[in-house]
Amino acid sequence: MRIVRPTMLACVFAALNAGVTQAQETQADTSPHGVVAIGAGVVPEFDGSKDARVLPAVLADIRWGGVNFQVGGQGLRADIASGSRLAFGPVIGVRLPRDDADGRVGLLPEIDTAIEAGGFVGYRFGGNERGQGSLETELSVVHDVCAHDGLLATARASYAAIRGDTFSLSLDARTTWVNQDYARTYFGITPAEAVTSGLAAYRPGSGIRDVGVSMTAGYWFSPRFGVMGALGANYLIGDFADSPITAEGRRWQPTGALTIAYRF
Repeated sequence: MRIVRPTMLACVFAALNAGVTQAQETQADTSPHGVVAIGAGVVPEFDGSKDARVLPAVLADIRWGGVNFQVGGQGLRADIASGSRLAFGPVIGVRLPRDDADGRVGLLPEIDTAIEAGGFVGYRFGGNERGQGSLETELSVVHDVCAHDGLLATARASYAAIRGDTFSLSLDARTTWVNQDYARTYFGITPAEAVTSGLAAYRPGSGIRDVGVSMTAGYWFSPRFGVMGALGANYLIGDFADSPITAEGRRWQPTGALTIAYRF
């Protein structure tokens, strides 16, 4: 199963940080405090798919001992420079298998679960004490260690439009570059696979896979409880848009989530 994609969750983390800041006002930094959220997410079945599925979504942003531990869908990362404008640390994620595709794509070989590990670095510009008005920029780079042997680099910018006591709103833009190994694993078709599936053989190269935008909003109806929602979409471009796999599906890859949040 798939849960909300990490590229979108970066914007969700930015919104969760508003809750973490407020929690820190009443908690000592030596004790864990932050936000956890549980709900449902809507994602494509696989890269380039036209079908979507509804799945559980679990998000968390917890500050403990000067480190922010962030969990979202298929990803886990730690910001070891928590509390400063600079952010950096390790990141690890799971890209779940393509093993339930319909139509001719389902005749292609299944793709195993991928474990992608690496790191991220970011910097926050401007903003008041709550972070409102700030612009966060970030670059994350991960490499698979077991399935596609690919490399992915994602650049992101997130703007904290509103950071109030009860309402927060963040806007996010991003793009992801991938290497040839990733491209040919998820979007390529060998001559032998073309014969089996009926799709045209295709050998994509490295390049920018997609561009995307998202919006995340949170509303706190009590000091402890609130709701958070996110909507976004990635748009496949270049070799990835031209793949026969994408032609069987669509270039637009929408995502969304709605959760109940708890602040402690």
